[in-house]
Amino acid sequence: MNQDYIKPDNWSIIEEGFDAERVKSSESLFSIGNGAMGQRANFEETYSGETFQGSYIAGIYYPDKTKVGWWKNGYPKYFAKVLNAPNWIGIDIEINGENLDLAKCQSVNNFKRELNMKEGVYYRSFQAIMQNGLNISVKITRFLSLDLDELGVINYEIIPLNGDAKIVFKPYVDAGVQNEDANWEEKFWEPLDVKNSTNEAFVTARTFKTHFIATTFMQNSILINGQNVNATPSNIEKNNEKVQYFYEINVLRDETGSIQKFGGYTVSLNHENTQVAAQNIISEGLKIGYSNLVENQKLAWAKIWEMSDITIDGDVKAQQGIRFNIFQLNQTYLGKDSRLNIGPKGFTGEKYGGSTYWDTEAYCIPFYMATKDQQVARNLLTYRYNQLDKAIENAKDNLGFTNGAALYPMVTMNGEECHNEWEITHEEIHRNGAIAFAIFNYYRFTGDYSYIPEKGLEVLIAIARFWHQRATYSTNKNQYVILGVTGPNEYENNVNNNFYTNYLAKWCIDYAVEQINKVENEYTSDYTRIMSKVNLDNAEIAHWKAVADNMYFPYSKEHDVYLQQDGFLDKELIKVHDLDKSQRPINQKWSWDRILRSPYIKQADTLQGFYFFEDHFSKEQLEKHFNFYEPFTVHESSLSPCVHSIQAAVLDKMDMAYTFYLRTSRLDLDDYNKEVEEGCHITSMAGTWMSIVEGFGGMRVKNDSLHFEPKIPSQWKGYSFKINFRNQILKVEVKSTETKFTLEGNKPISVYVNGKEVIVEPNSLVTV
Repeated sequence: MNQDYIKPDNWSIIEEGFDAERVKSSESLFSIGNGAMGQRANFEETYSGETFQGSYIAGIYYPDKTKVGWWKNGYPKYFAKVLNAPNWIGIDIEINGENLDLAKCQSVNNFKRELNMKEGVYYRSFQAIMQNGLNISVKITRFLSLDLDELGVINYEIIPLNGDAKIVFKPYVDAGVQNEDANWEEKFWEPLDVKNSTNEAFVTARTFKTHFIATTFMQNSILINGQNVNATPSNIEKNNEKVQYFYEINVLRDETGSIQKFGGYTVSLNHENTQVAAQNIISEGLKIGYSNLVENQKLAWAKIWEMSDITIDGDVKAQQGIRFNIFQLNQTYLGKDSRLNIGPKGFTGEKYGGSTYWDTEAYCIPFYMATKDQQVARNLLTYRYNQLDKAIENAKDNLGFTNGAALYPMVTMNGEECHNEWEITHEEIHRNGAIAFAIFNYYRFTGDYSYIPEKGLEVLIAIARFWHQRATYSTNKNQYVILGVTGPNEYENNVNNNFYTNYLAKWCIDYAVEQINKVENEYTSDYTRIMSKVNLDNAEIAHWKAVADNMYFPYSKEHDVYLQQDGFLDKELIKVHDLDKSQRPINQKWSWDRILRSPYIKQADTLQGFYFFEDHFSKEQLEKHFNFYEPFTVHESSLSPCVHSIQAAVLDKMDMAYTFYLRTSRLDLDDYNKEVEEGCHITSMAGTWMSIVEGFGGMRVKNDSLHFEPKIPSQWKGYSFKINFRNQILKVEVKSTETKFTLEGNKPISVYVNGKEVIVEPNSLVTV
């Protein structure tokens, strides 16, 4: 496959030329979403070639029962699957008696896809000579409305070029869909009801087990040369899960026949009666009208870009990469609903179950804090607070912990653990620390302390209790150790004393104690309420502190670095650049046994600790650890390049920082990991934003102030970004010779540039 087929463009993702080998990859890359639902870039018309059908609704999932042997007690009861939702986009096309199918046409010419990220609209066009000899020109426009987030819109236009045509548009809605990720080709939707009226149809189905109800709907308008001909279907075919309409029109040579299809989903998460809700959405869509819906979409996206855009001058591929990442993040999650979270594939595929991982806290929250209203980040924190009881239940039932200790799930949809690999589920416990760190990070950035006494402190206490119980006193070391874990480097399982995990455990306890004292002194009523609720006293806190104050960290005097875990130096320390290229990627070439015995690191592990707690270590320590660990890192996690890019920038390794940035920003566009057909790496895309803002821009929050250490890759002429810091918007423009600051707000703020204080007044320009 050509990994470099996406045409460089500042604002669009563009594919030119039809290649059946890359259809599935493009279906991922050209996916659209609006926070409430998403759609892979499947063709509306019949396509008999290889395809990965995927349409997804936020919050809708299926608990696929786990089967496992008796010897692994505590195994999650199910693996949550993100569900391929009923098909709303389908429009079979018959022209002069032949079905349009790009896999069967005599030729397909001038094929073009364009995902216009500025507008939030997906376009597809082509010319095709059908088997019957008819030459047609086709143009399709599709988008998911941001304003009406239950509505999708399609405009499908056909022009016959070498003769008149009888066109039959056959739009349908169909609940009889299968999942790419299904076992035994089972189905997940139970049809409940099918209804239709003149140009509208509704298929209502319910998920097995979870009983989510969704009404999939459509409304069709037929046009000739842009004029609605008020057509009614010549035929309707339906069964218990599908409705299909037939609209016949005669179109003269060089004239345009088209169908405008409104469709989408209304779900029981949001409506008591999903059919009535669907009818209301159709009515609202028709009232606004197609042209206005398109214009409203452009305006809604302009508003998002106004705040979240990053500009890069002089490097089109880098510019396209960052905008693609920002675009996908905004398509996946807009922060309107605290019941929702950010799945690793968003709305672009089914891998990983589409569930919530620690990626949200570690990588996504900084992006949403800085580019949205702080309420959005608060909603992400609230999501975890609302699932605290489930996290306590998880620690109790699966691990035997007591006294309100909480282990947040590795993977979840509703707070229950639903990861399907025992080793990761029970060993990769550092995710608990990321959730605590997010609370700290939120307060550090927003200055909004109210979250901690209201909700956050309960989470911190439950996590501290977990670490206290999970640590073991070693009489051999006369210190506390944490045994049998997996760090962020998942190419190591069941290790003892992973540095990052141990360091997080100590920090979590210390931070929880610090916040308990602060709430006791400043929020007395909250303190009384919480202590009574969780039954915590000073004696227990003293036990926690004994663990934190005497935590063991593996260390090598020879190398003067903290060791990733006990025994790391026992490995055969062959660096990545000495590996034969034919062995890469190792996760596709080696046995799992060989990977586990190797020194190779999937993503930042010890260095993840240095990223979170940068101010705990000197720059010299960072450099030693970076120089020691990066040469063993294969970067086979999408989360890897961003942390390394940020740290390389701190260490003035700008060529390396730029290379890592390009890799994280174009991971999917250039298909580095050779897996983009399964969906895009959504949560790592927030890391791309961090690579620029925290890496090149050097943005940090220290003592309630913004600090910058701006740097610029030699490949760029300049770059700019905006930060929403405590309800004032700071724009930062960096060039090789100067940095400019402008402030949208009502009071001056102090920023620090390379350690020097700079006062930025509202609506004025400051050049440093």
